[in-house]
Amino acid sequence: MSEPLFPARPVEIAPGAVHVPGWLDPDAQRVLVERCRGWAVGPAGMRRHRMPRGGVMSVSMASLGLHWAPYRYAATLPDGTPVTPFPPDLGALARSGVETAYGAPLPDGTPDYDVALVNFYDADARMGMHRDADEQADVPVVSLSLGDTCVFRFGNTETRTRPYTDVELRSGDLFVFGGPSRRAYHGVPRTRPGTGPEGIGLPAGRLNITIRASGLG
Repeated sequence: MSEPLFPARPVEIAPGAVHVPGWLDPDAQRVLVERCRGWAVGPAGMRRHRMPRGGVMSVSMASLGLHWAPYRYAATLPDGTPVTPFPPDLGALARSGVETAYGAPLPDGTPDYDVALVNFYDADARMGMHRDADEQADVPVVSLSLGDTCVFRFGNTETRTRPYTDVELRSGDLFVFGGPSRRAYHGVPRTRPGTGPEGIGLPAGRLNITIRASGLG
């Protein structure tokens, strides 16, 4: 048996930042991996964004709901290509994740989740320390991990440097950050190739789905 006898409990990494190991079971992971394959094809599909200083991100991204490019959202891609619509059930999954992490549902009147980024990390991909600050709604970000394990670095709201905490995110893990940690810097300094589980349809690499409420209407 590879499944734990008792599900792991939520672990608070910082105020408002909660890690829930093994939240998604293998069947749920397999379904999400297959959906990510569809989202990666299009209509917008996966792409590596060029940063304002000229560098190209090592992580490939697909946008759902609104197109994200550093550092703004838009209704379409620059060439007018429509963005893949945001799936309502992904919003419901995010709300369920928040309730699991915080022990209570989001309050009535909270803006709906309406955008997501699907990020693919190959063995060499990294994500520098950054803040999710392009949304106008102050709603917790919900992050789902699939495939290879990564080191997730969760920092503070003031600087990209210490203090920060390194957390291992494995396939099926949930990470929620809101409240005082909503604008905290975070990144992925490395992944651990070959650590993903068998049977979910992702033989190599890491997929990360981050679900957000844009507040842009």
